[in-house]
Amino acid sequence: MMAYIARRLLLAIPTLIGITLITFLLLGVAAGDPAKALVSMKGGEYQIEQARRETGTDKPLHIQYLRFLGETFTLDFGDSWVKNRPVSDLILEGIGPSASVTVPAFFLATLIAIALALLCAFYRDSLVDRLTVISAVAGLSVSSLAYIIFGQYWVGYRWNLLPVFGFESGPQGIVFLILPWLIWVAISVGSDVRFFRTVMLEEMGKDYVRTAAAKGVPTRSILFKHILKNAMIPIITRVVIAFPFLFVGSLLLERFFGIPGVGYLSIEAVTTNDYPVIKALVVYSGILYILFTIISDVLYALVDPRVRLR
Repeated sequence: MMAYIARRLLLAIPTLIGITLITFLLLGVAAGDPAKALVSMKGGEYQIEQARRETGTDKPLHIQYLRFLGETFTLDFGDSWVKNRPVSDLILEGIGPSASVTVPAFFLATLIAIALALLCAFYRDSLVDRLTVISAVAGLSVSSLAYIIFGQYWVGYRWNLLPVFGFESGPQGIVFLILPWLIWVAISVGSDVRFFRTVMLEEMGKDYVRTAAAKGVPTRSILFKHILKNAMIPIITRVVIAFPFLFVGSLLLERFFGIPGVGYLSIEAVTTNDYPVIKALVVYSGILYILFTIISDVLYALVDPRVRLR
């Protein structure tokens, strides 16, 4: 297994280089001159040239890319152009607030989706199954922004059940996090239910399920001891692959609720053309995606002994 992990890490290097190249081309070439964006409308050519020297964009493109490549492999992206603070410090400060929003809500939505998928599989083609599927599809047709506006206006302002602003770190801030958690669950549970239900129904159509049913094994035992166990590989894939993007997946939630997380930082970086922060977030997301892909492969082998890592 260690040899497999080492080989996957080595193969990840070209992927990471490809990520840096695409990011550099999109930001450094296609997006235009960042110095002009940083200098105000009243700034003259002298201020623009000074901004180019300060940001290093006056160098040839290949020199800029090699510097970006060095920053990637050292994980040191310098200082933010806007906040004049180390990029790594800004990201580290945002991880805590983002994690407090996304991680509990993500696992809660996953557990609810698995439970509903098992319910649909148990009562296949029944009224319960149809209502669950219709509700999931209807939920997917509503935009994330609509959920946020509804939650803030009705739950926060009209009914005054939960606070909308005033994020605090620590246990005292849990009350504030309840509404973002509920909105996250409402947004994501529909797609998860549809996916998990499809996985469960595929397992139910296999020979081992029919054999167990013919032997008189109770349906509940078939669902929990056989179907759920064999459906864990696609479930693990969906959960593990989605995990690296949790910190940037709550952009709207953090923006509307004033949560100083990584998602909020991402929006600020894009709107202010803070390229070091943007590049760092893209690279970190790519690294996390690669690492969690390897973790999912390792978990396959642990969950299903038939899987061999080569």
